Amino acid sequence: MTKPTAAEQQNLLSMPPEAYMNAHQSDFFLRLLRFERQELLDHIDYLKMQLQRSEQQGDEADKAIREEELRLLFRQIDRESRLLPKIDAAMQRIHHGEYGYCRETGDPIGLARLLLRPTAELSIDAKIKQERVEAQYRK
Repeated sequence: MTKPTAAEQQNLLSMPPEAYMNAHQSDFFLRLLRFERQELLDHIDYLKMQLQRSEQQGDEADKAIREEELRLLFRQIDRESRLLPKIDAAMQRIHHGEYGYCRETGDPIGLARLLLRPTAELSIDAKIKQERVEAQYRK
């Protein structure tokens, strides 16, 4: 599984707005999501191997450092594991022809935003609105 190339990305961005989410673009993003999913799984496996690395020797400071490393590894595994369902959901949206469109407004999310965050479900405007509402609830 290979990552889509920069040339493919440029080709994508050079397409006219009327071609938004055509078969070529959908295929590009499906390949990108599959690549990112595999990269994520490989990295999670690497992190799990780091967890199994056993270092029970040393003084109290060494043990404390190892405990902190383990805490950080668990946090990173948790954060990356939560991204997997988002990638799977984005791939499902591609299969259903819903990918690339805001789930709140139905407007196009935009290629530039999707290239930066392929799992995006909201347009910039809808995301800003959502973040404002969330900030109000936190206060």
